[in-house]
Amino acid sequence: MYINIKADNKLLSLRSGGKKGYFIPRGWLFNYISSPNLFGEIIEWTGWAIMCWCLPSFSFAIWTFANLVPRALDHHRWYKRRFENYPEKRKAVFPYVM
Repeated sequence: MYINIKADNKLLSLRSGGKKGYFIPRGWLFNYISSPNLFGEIIEWTGWAIMCWCLPSFSFAIWTFANLVPRALDHHRWYKRRFENYPEKRKAVFPYVM
């Protein structure tokens, strides 16, 4: 949950002081991935599934993965289209992988 909160606060800070428009998030996990908030949620629900160790919890973790990975990939593509100077090495949702 910490990853979600920190990533969301970082995104909110991009518009602090009444700024308008879109900006490239930088720093922390944003140096490695475009959607650390979604990464955090995947980690969170995977951990919950491991702790519960039952079919419903694993089903929910798999559903979360199947739902959020395409969203993260879409966000990543949007950033790359929107910003010419978007960091080339930044991945969508999993650092160094995807």
